[in-house]
Amino acid sequence: MKQATSNTAQPPGQLEGVRVVDLSRILSGPFCTMHLADLGAEVIKVEPPEGDPIRQQGHSIEGLSWYFAAFNRNKRSVRLNLRSAEGMKALRKLIATADVVVDNFRPGVMDKMGLGWDALQALKPGIIYTSISGFGQTGPYVHRPAFDFIAQGMSGFMALNGTRESGPLRTGIPISDLVAGTYAALGTVAALMRRDRTGRGERVSAALVDGLLSYGAFSSAHYFATGEVPEAVGNDHSLVAPYGLFTAADGEITIAPSNEGVYNKLMKALELEHLKDDVHFQTNAARVKNRTHVNAVINEVVRTKTVSHWIDVLNAAGVPTGMVQDLAGAYADPQVLSQDMLMEVEHPGHGKVKMTGFALKFSEAPCQVRLPAPDLGSDNASVLRELGYGDAQIAALAADAERAGHGASGEAA
Repeated sequence: MKQATSNTAQPPGQLEGVRVVDLSRILSGPFCTMHLADLGAEVIKVEPPEGDPIRQQGHSIEGLSWYFAAFNRNKRSVRLNLRSAEGMKALRKLIATADVVVDNFRPGVMDKMGLGWDALQALKPGIIYTSISGFGQTGPYVHRPAFDFIAQGMSGFMALNGTRESGPLRTGIPISDLVAGTYAALGTVAALMRRDRTGRGERVSAALVDGLLSYGAFSSAHYFATGEVPEAVGNDHSLVAPYGLFTAADGEITIAPSNEGVYNKLMKALELEHLKDDVHFQTNAARVKNRTHVNAVINEVVRTKTVSHWIDVLNAAGVPTGMVQDLAGAYADPQVLSQDMLMEVEHPGHGKVKMTGFALKFSEAPCQVRLPAPDLGSDNASVLRELGYGDAQIAALAADAERAGHGASGEAA
């Protein structure tokens, strides 16, 4: 397990020198800004008096939500009452020092706050403004509230999961939030590169539904070409057979022979080459049509040996094969550990927190944990001093936020 600690000897990150004001909460926005922070940007998370709601969600240890910690590393926290004139004044001063502003409010909320596109450009010419929403910035649903479950249903994504018997199923993770957050980070980096060339700012928008539609292009291509709506096929592949989940003597394995050459290797490794002239097995089209029969024949062989046997034999034969692991198995896997995908981060006052590592790898300027997830408002003094506030003004803003307490709302400022 990688022990992640601040290391000044590390080279500057890819986005060193970029300041991001993060007005987002819950997941899609914080996931976006976590990417930017991991890449070296300075992310200042502006929170309402009660804090980001996910501070109170998930399992907490030593008073810290590990859910919050997982998505808010490498950030600083400023707590402001954005219902007050002084709180909004401080936010505007902060934005005037920023390169990027990120929010995931419903469209129109930032305009009501006096922080729409034109206002942001006036505060900081050339600023990048990145917004994440459920349905995008235009259209008849623009003002509808949306969460991941809604996006999975409306995008067609849920209808592609499960089987005919199970009906539509959501994925086990809030995938639309994560996809939209990743797209938003990608768009932000692209806009920063464009600004380097042109000096001009950019409005970047990502939406939960749009992101899932984009990820569903594999199935959409079939629909566009044929007019046929793809059916959910569970663990099977809609275009290839055999391909899916099979039961060994002591557990399940996944087998993915994606083309005819790999299929032939599979049949040889299973000692089923004699079936090459069987009408059910002759072509991929025939195998897809007779998938149930084909899978049953293959499973009769697979069930005679253990998972470890088939992992070794089929991979050695050139057939992609894997075991089905729960999270405990995945995070104990030697390959996962070799990739530093499990990290342990020291959070002062809260102990060590395990979290997922960096999915992006760089040879010259790798991602690193510079800061643990911040306590609510822990950086008020340092950030506000950078903006020219004195001790008395900092104390007054802190008292203002404390008075607002749990009655504040980031959307209704």
